Amino acid sequence: MFHPPIDPKEAKAIVIRSQIADAQTVLSDEDVALCQRVFDHISSVRQITTDTEREDLARRVIHAYQQGVKAEAALMRLLI
Repeated sequence: MFHPPIDPKEAKAIVIRSQIADAQTVLSDEDVALCQRVFDHISSVRQITTDTEREDLARRVIHAYQQGVKAEAALMRLLI
């Protein structure tokens, strides 16, 4: 079966949403967007390229957010 290539941005969004589902948490669209921005920024700065590294970072972003680090700048400082 043919599967068209996945856009890199879509792949990153899939990783964040997957980790949200794995954490069995419910986040608003705004919360997901904030976590996605943090994930995208850190992925770019740290030049993360492997699926394992992306999944680990997504897990860490979601965990920190769940633990109360809700400010975008604070999440970035914590995780970079």
